[in-house]
Amino acid sequence: MEKQNYTYEYPHPAVATDCVVFGFDGRELKVLLIERGIEPYKGAWAFPGGFLRMDETAEQCALRELKEETGLSLNYLKQFKTFTDVNRDPRERVISIAFYALAKKSDVQGGDDATQAKWFPINEVPHLAFDHDYILRKAMEKLREDIHFEPIGFGLLDKEFTMSELQRLYEAILGVQFDRRNFHKKMLQTGILEEVEDDSPTFFGKNNEMRSMNIDALFGGIAAPSRPAYSSSRDDDSRSTRRWGTKFRFNKRNYDEFKEENNYRSEF
Repeated sequence: MEKQNYTYEYPHPAVATDCVVFGFDGRELKVLLIERGIEPYKGAWAFPGGFLRMDETAEQCALRELKEETGLSLNYLKQFKTFTDVNRDPRERVISIAFYALAKKSDVQGGDDATQAKWFPINEVPHLAFDHDYILRKAMEKLREDIHFEPIGFGLLDKEFTMSELQRLYEAILGVQFDRRNFHKKMLQTGILEEVEDDSPTFFGKNNEMRSMNIDALFGGIAAPSRPAYSSSRDDDSRSTRRWGTKFRFNKRNYDEFKEENNYRSEF
């Protein structure tokens, strides 16, 4: 590429990117942070990120900085907000384009400007550098909004998963506890889960039931598919208990049909 000279008659801000990467270990939602190795905020924890180069897009910058500072390679990040507070960076006027992603928790290692990289449970995140505490709050708000309308959480699970694993994921992201049977029933009614044959069902007694917020209050208004999940309410309750250890997988085709039937914006 031919080198270009950029000159302006007025001051202009620098542009940076920040990456909020969430992971899940089967129990807790976690977020990936780096320990800054340079000033400002040397020794403080922050999100991976850095300044945009002249020859790259914001997404390319975010993916590059994530790889350089943590060793984590992703193919996709979702842009969720631009942060423009005048005094957000003590060095100069910096605008940051923030992205979030969900990735299977893996080994990470600090590099480039990062002394180390580490996964933190979402409720144990230390005070962050710059305005990254605020960025995290906004990322969580966006994640909790998106999980109602898009199947983003399935990327954090194995290809085949149990209903209890799916429930723990939703609880970790949304910060609530669901009634087990209602969660099972509502998820099956969407038709987006495909049952995997299993000859060894798991049985659960009443002591394993979670008393908490009813999922109807959060996922209300879901239009059940034309084909019912079970033939009767009695059969529904018994199978919900008997098959809690059954494996499922996400069915993309059924999900697309579900969204089309519900105008592409219904909760599930």
